[in-house]
Amino acid sequence: MKIVIDGMGGDNAPKSNVEGVVNAIKEYNVDLIITGDKDTLEKEFSNYEFDRSKLEIVHASEIIENEDKPVKAIRSKKDSSMVVALRLVKEGRADAVISAGNTGALLAGGLFVVGRIKGIDRPCLCPVIPNIKRGMTLIADGGANADCKPKNLVEFAAMSNIYAKKVLDIKSPKVALANVGTEEGKGNDLVKKAYDELKNIDLNFIGNVEARDVINAYTDIIVCDGFTGNILLKSAEGVAMSVMSLLKETFLSSTKGKMGALLLKDDLRKLKSFMDYSEYGGAPLLGVNGGVIKAHGSSDSKAIKNAINQGIKFTQGNVVEDIKEFIKNNEDQEEK
Repeated sequence: MKIVIDGMGGDNAPKSNVEGVVNAIKEYNVDLIITGDKDTLEKEFSNYEFDRSKLEIVHASEIIENEDKPVKAIRSKKDSSMVVALRLVKEGRADAVISAGNTGALLAGGLFVVGRIKGIDRPCLCPVIPNIKRGMTLIADGGANADCKPKNLVEFAAMSNIYAKKVLDIKSPKVALANVGTEEGKGNDLVKKAYDELKNIDLNFIGNVEARDVINAYTDIIVCDGFTGNILLKSAEGVAMSVMSLLKETFLSSTKGKMGALLLKDDLRKLKSFMDYSEYGGAPLLGVNGGVIKAHGSSDSKAIKNAINQGIKFTQGNVVEDIKEFIKNNEDQEEK
């Protein structure tokens, strides 16, 4: 098993990516590949002591920037650290790729370089948001597909269900549809039709969930089109950042507040950890023929290390093979 990291992708690249790789090698004893300018990466790695036999540096002369147009960048910057990393997965030299770079480019690269799993209409991006009741909740889709058909939502549910079992170690994931109400029959035509189909497949489908209940819902997976999912994700991130900012401002505004902050220091640290994206690693792109994991653009070394761990679990869990098996079984049932 080998995991490849886009060494030049992300706001804090290459420093955080290199440190995350070093820490992953030390903690997980895994073989890793990193792509990017070899001289730059060698200089960064020289600051650390670790088992160099576990690391391979693959030179890439270009970088896909955040302002680059996704599809054009994938097609024109063929020697970029991202495309080179994706190509290693396509060629079978790596099992999964981790990148904190341009999200749109990684989604396009997953589709055009790695390629879709045969039978999957559209891959979906599955970021995680904190959940008070469950610890975390997968959003499927979190932004890859703005417009969807009912069968797409069904595929998103099935693929995220497999991922939750194999990577997040949830035995029987609860699956819900994002909607404007919890009652059956609510919502637009897309959601109503998807609801009817989800009732009839082998999933632990619990019905609809409203946006206000996302962070404390009794569900492990929330299925929706990518437009809705991205709004849910960004809203949750915004609320979390605002709450932490308000708490800090309140505690520092008076002597009483500062004393209270000292007394609650451990509890506040737990709250910050609960809301911190770096604790959860990255978001998998499900439905492509290999592991593709999108780390947050501002990932630090801890987030990169956790995303690498996701890649390890993704590979060990045979997620791609299980999705292929789901498609085969579904096709067999349709033939009957």
